[in-house]
Amino acid sequence: MKAKSELSYQANDLRKRFGEDLFSPIDVFAILQSQERLTLVFYPLSEHISGMCVRTHSGDQLVAINSRLTQGRQRFTAAHELYHLFIQKEIQSIVCGKEIGDGKDEEEKNADGFASFFLAPNDALRSYIENNLKKGKNRSISLEDIVRIEQYFRMSRQATLYRLVGDGFITLDFANTLKSNIIASARKYGFNETLYVSTPSDQQYYTTGSYIELAEQLKDRDLVSNGKYEELLLDAYRADIVFNFETENQETYD
Repeated sequence: MKAKSELSYQANDLRKRFGEDLFSPIDVFAILQSQERLTLVFYPLSEHISGMCVRTHSGDQLVAINSRLTQGRQRFTAAHELYHLFIQKEIQSIVCGKEIGDGKDEEEKNADGFASFFLAPNDALRSYIENNLKKGKNRSISLEDIVRIEQYFRMSRQATLYRLVGDGFITLDFANTLKSNIIASARKYGFNETLYVSTPSDQQYYTTGSYIELAEQLKDRDLVSNGKYEELLLDAYRADIVFNFETENQETYD
């Protein structure tokens, strides 16, 4: 496995390439959706799979995220796939397991470490702990602190504990006591459960990015019939575009 310093450097460098700073929480899905020739698919994969990515010889890329996972874990998976697409060399396709850290091959461990640094850069995490939580070197991290860290950086409990244990902020024994009652702990400290729940079952199939754009271009250039265009969108789980479904909340121009 690569050294933490190398993974941290690579994560920071990629954030800079995307025009992001090294302290703010990051919208990893917006980054994926903004990449040319990249299609992002949300799909309820097997419970043992977090996601997958494919890179073709022609340069097209696909990232699939398991929409059964919690929102926080989906963000970690998206950052994990960024490693495979932008850092790892000579990869064509890979399916990624759900567990974080141990029990994986070297590149999967590297992708986990990279994802953690990408979502929460080293200096940003330390600054948040010292300045926002007011925790110096000799003050222990509490459950409330952990909830606030995962909420600020929008990471799942598993991803947050993985990072805090790895950086020596908490012990593995303490981390093992925090793997249950996750939603209850968030509510206790004033947060809602959004970060800790999966995508609603009626919204777990969804495609954005290059595929949708290409379908639109084919229709605009009269290269496919309107019926074929609609078929392409339906194949990508975008009935909302075909049938112009109303959004859950009425849109407004604020």
